[in-house]
Amino acid sequence: MPSLDLLATFLEIYRAGSLSAAAQRLGVTQPAVTGQLARLEEQIGEPLFLRSRQGVTPTPRAAALAARVSLHLDGLRDVLGSTEAEPPLRGTVRIGGAAEIMTLRVLPALAPLTGRGLYLQASFALAEALLADLAADRLDLVVSSIRPTHQALLGVPLVDEEFLLVGPPSMARTVDAERLRTDPAEALAGLPLVAYGEELPILRRYWRSEFGHRPANPVALVAPDLRAVLAAVEAGAGISALPRYLAEPALAAGRVVRLHRSDAPPLNTLYLAVRRGAPANPALTVVREQLTDAATAWGAL
Repeated sequence: MPSLDLLATFLEIYRAGSLSAAAQRLGVTQPAVTGQLARLEEQIGEPLFLRSRQGVTPTPRAAALAARVSLHLDGLRDVLGSTEAEPPLRGTVRIGGAAEIMTLRVLPALAPLTGRGLYLQASFALAEALLADLAADRLDLVVSSIRPTHQALLGVPLVDEEFLLVGPPSMARTVDAERLRTDPAEALAGLPLVAYGEELPILRRYWRSEFGHRPANPVALVAPDLRAVLAAVEAGAGISALPRYLAEPALAAGRVVRLHRSDAPPLNTLYLAVRRGAPANPALTVVREQLTDAATAWGAL
């Protein structure tokens, strides 16, 4: 059975999103954190995180373990009366964002606040609809993929998403390497696309940024969830542009491959949006600070 020290270190890595950030929070060296994680993974018998330049991505086993131990470990800290214990929170924060970033980054980062008494209500939708709900006082905070333009809203940059063009290995092998190097758009023109929406919102941005025009490729499948887009790409339906944080586990496992590289990959800024002049809400302030701190550890997504 893993020791409490190993589980506590694991939980800090899970919440911080990187080994270095977890080490800083724990006040120890990164090699010490790496060693404790290695011992825990050895005891469990499988990896808990996928490493990358951007940090670590939890495996499904890690997510399940965090869900089981977080409440108990946080409770133990309360019982032991830590001198660093945070004050309790009261109230509700209604937060919205895209399902993918909310599921994989935002809600795990905010989970510790629920142990202090905060009640979170999460909504998933496209940015335009969420910002409309924010302006109408149906939400308190939105993680938006577009800059808010409504005069009643204020948007502060949170983190940049980095997009990668990926496809299944079998499809990548059909692309001529020399042609891909000299004229990538033409080399990729015959490959079907798996898109996030009918207007190809992410793919259109990628093609215009990298190749100077809209994609002329046939569209094989449209799915309004990037996790479904990734699953379809893995299954061989076509190619797509996806955020690094979402594609990286599949890349590391060899289920997809990167089709195109550039010196400066396309980025999209995510914003924290709130209503101007909203009544003071201490819980909302803590949520914003928690996400800002988490985004610093994430780096570019």
